Amino acid sequence: MADLDTLSPEKRAQVLAGAKTVFDRDGYEGASMSRIAREAGVSKGTLYNYFESKAELFAAYVAQQCTAKLDQVFAPSPGSDPSPAAVLRTIGTRMVDMMLSPVGVTIYRVVTSEATKFPELARTFFEAGPARAIAALADWLAAETASGRLAITDPVFAAEQFFSLCQTRLCLRRALELEGPPKPEEVARVVDAAVAMFLASYAAKVPA
Repeated sequence: MADLDTLSPEKRAQVLAGAKTVFDRDGYEGASMSRIAREAGVSKGTLYNYFESKAELFAAYVAQQCTAKLDQVFAPSPGSDPSPAAVLRTIGTRMVDMMLSPVGVTIYRVVTSEATKFPELARTFFEAGPARAIAALADWLAAETASGRLAITDPVFAAEQFFSLCQTRLCLRRALELEGPPKPEEVARVVDAAVAMFLASYAAKVPA
């Protein structure tokens, strides 16, 4: 049995930091548990005390990154405009920034490149990231519909639509290295257009 030091949260964080460096540099298939252990400054025995396989370690890394980033995306802004347009603009901008961040782009590239050989990685990524984001936005859309500000019959579908609109001309091009990181004003233009199109379909109609 591993001792308490080996099983400490600090040691786990150390392992995940080493794993991030190796996965970012070598991809999933190119990474090895030995290399990750060296990068993290721990023994292979310590590494395996936490994670029984490379797939389990990568899943933990993805979940850690997605949780941290999504908490930021949906964090309330004190004193901010509570209107649907303002909230959607904030969520959309934060989501695009997350997807275009170095970590976001790297995880997307690794998962898509390895999805055929390692489908469990794709499922882990989807459940930890996109599925959680869709569910969180869907809950908010349902609440706004109940309040009478929006009129949405399928909040989950609408949430997926909104996130897809916000990625227009930005995320795929960046992931494929066809373009560099977009300027903030480019992101704002895309998100503003997404919000306008979304609300044109889903804003509650005011009786004439």
